[in-house]
Amino acid sequence: MKQISLILLLFCFSFGYSQEQPTSFSLQEAINYALENNRQAKNAGRDIDAAKKQKWETTATGLPQIDGEISYINNIKQQFPGIDFNGDGLIDFGAKQNITPSITLTQLIFDGSYLVGLQSAKVFLEISENAKVKTDLEVRKAVINAYGNVLLAEESVQILQRNIDVLEKNLYDITKVYENGLEEEESVEQLQITLTSVQSNLSNTKRLKAIAYQMLNITLGIDLDNQTVLTDTLETLALTNMQLGLLESSNDVENTIDYKIADNTKVSKELLLKLEQSRILPTISGFATASYVGNNEKFRFLNSNQAWAGTAAFGINMSIPIFGSGLKSARAQRARIELEKAEDDLTETEQTLKLQIASAKSDFKFAVEDYENKKKNLALAERIENKNQTKFFEGIASSFDLRQAQTQLYAAQQELLQAMLDVINSKAELETILNSPINN
Repeated sequence: MKQISLILLLFCFSFGYSQEQPTSFSLQEAINYALENNRQAKNAGRDIDAAKKQKWETTATGLPQIDGEISYINNIKQQFPGIDFNGDGLIDFGAKQNITPSITLTQLIFDGSYLVGLQSAKVFLEISENAKVKTDLEVRKAVINAYGNVLLAEESVQILQRNIDVLEKNLYDITKVYENGLEEEESVEQLQITLTSVQSNLSNTKRLKAIAYQMLNITLGIDLDNQTVLTDTLETLALTNMQLGLLESSNDVENTIDYKIADNTKVSKELLLKLEQSRILPTISGFATASYVGNNEKFRFLNSNQAWAGTAAFGINMSIPIFGSGLKSARAQRARIELEKAEDDLTETEQTLKLQIASAKSDFKFAVEDYENKKKNLALAERIENKNQTKFFEGIASSFDLRQAQTQLYAAQQELLQAMLDVINSKAELETILNSPINN
């Protein structure tokens, strides 16, 4: 009985453990989750950590450095025998074995490239931080797009299924009428064509829905086949994003992340020019060293009576560039050319961003207007389809007229869904360019 109970316990545990629990997300929850778990976002965070370490690495090169060393020599073949000049064993020239422990302190006193390196490390950290902001903005936009695509697919499946239900009922009714000899066969065939087309669209939309969920899961940073559940609806998100206040936002591109990144590039080129110019300056460093020398015919250096001769010294090294055949000048000139290119790139980025902001605002405004128009068009298409369906069953309208009205209705349904998605995506695009989610 104990074995059976244990087996049942293990079975229940493994079954419960293997079940994947659906994960529910509103759009904002999905964005927050992705900013923490999206793989690109996490790597951008790691780049910041690496930049901080590199900044300290650069700083540490100018701080005191202490190194220890032990040198051991065993003269297998001696040129001359050991001689104790003093008779006290302190100095024994020509001893077979020699050991020299030493410690050295070095300190950089002046190096122009080091000063530039400190500035560069700070700029590199700023570049990494701006790259993180850029990545977060792109991840946010990707989540919004993926989330919207899933909702579009879900809504499309529901609408197509409702259309199929209506078509199947119509087909059943018209078939009965045809069987009683009160309707032409063409009317049945027209409805069959429409039904087959909508069924095909439904099958394809279901496949696209599965792919859309997988794309969303990848963007969120979770398992590809996770059972993700979305709690927002397409219409709710569209209505939420229709506030036109963003159209009144400033066109000052200096607050955008793309401008900041381009400016970082220009600053880095300025520092590169400074670095090349600093190479003509001397480099000064100081050092202090202390060591002991021990000589013996056998390896007895650990004995308490081993004689040691101590030495100590300090000094200053100065390296002065004198002549380099124009190497440093060429490097400085090349760095200046790169700086000029970066300055032009910054100006180009500024102009391009102004154009992108104006275009994104126009697209967002059009998306809102288009949604209103598509909503009206759908209401008209529904009335037209209802009228034609009534006329058809009353024998006033032909099956061709009904099919045309149905096709127009189905197109209007999809256009409205796409208009909702365009409102959401165009708003996200404008926010991404303006850097508004981060600034706010």
